Amino acid sequence: MATTAKDGIVETIKTVVYALLIAGVFRTLFYQPFWIPSGSMKDTLLIGDFLFVNKMAYGYSRYSCPFAACPITGRLFTSEPERGDVVVFRHPANGSDFIKRLIGLPGDTVQVKDGVLFLNGQPVPQDDGGLFEEIKEPQGSQRNMPRCANDPVGVGGTCVKERKIETLPNGVKHDILNIANVPADNTPLYTVPAGHYFFMGDNRDNSQDSRFAVSSGGVGMLPAEYLIGRADRIMFSSAGRSLFFFWTWRSDRFFKAVE
Repeated sequence: MATTAKDGIVETIKTVVYALLIAGVFRTLFYQPFWIPSGSMKDTLLIGDFLFVNKMAYGYSRYSCPFAACPITGRLFTSEPERGDVVVFRHPANGSDFIKRLIGLPGDTVQVKDGVLFLNGQPVPQDDGGLFEEIKEPQGSQRNMPRCANDPVGVGGTCVKERKIETLPNGVKHDILNIANVPADNTPLYTVPAGHYFFMGDNRDNSQDSRFAVSSGGVGMLPAEYLIGRADRIMFSSAGRSLFFFWTWRSDRFFKAVE
């Protein structure tokens, strides 16, 4: 029997619905999209980077589990996060999603002295990484203005930050940025409790992280149940206010691994 135009439209609608259902299941079970809104992880992640979070990396938590039967607290099928992972998690106070680098594991001591990270009493090596430069202009949908080590810088000028390459005890290397001498460059000695993690942003002077208490807007020692997943790869990146501003796309960041 010949296929009518009406039948063709129905089949097309069915195909679209099935595709959306499959994409929804895939997102719920395995990956969650995440759009970088702030500069706390520069230069590893830039404002406007779009990535998928691997929700299966550590097993399910209360915030990544798609099933109603999952426990309210704790984790299922736990796989231990590794030092140096870039992790998306739920803020324990305001419920928003954060992304930071995992620095301290349960039982670790963490301290920052004169901008140098100390883990379990040992300084973490820092090598010169040159300068990180960007244009001083409003960035992303929130129109945030970057902070610069060479401020005051006028709009349109070159904003400079000092860059170091930090090597964690397990061999993970990553860039960190320094803007100025700030109070968070010298911290108390923290001991990470069992079942908790210590996070820091790579843009060290522009990150509300585990160096700051939850009551003051920071992350504090984060319980494992708030973990969502690991950021593995940038899929897309736009330097403009919207991903639809194709003239602002950063083609060199498409499918870039998060390190």
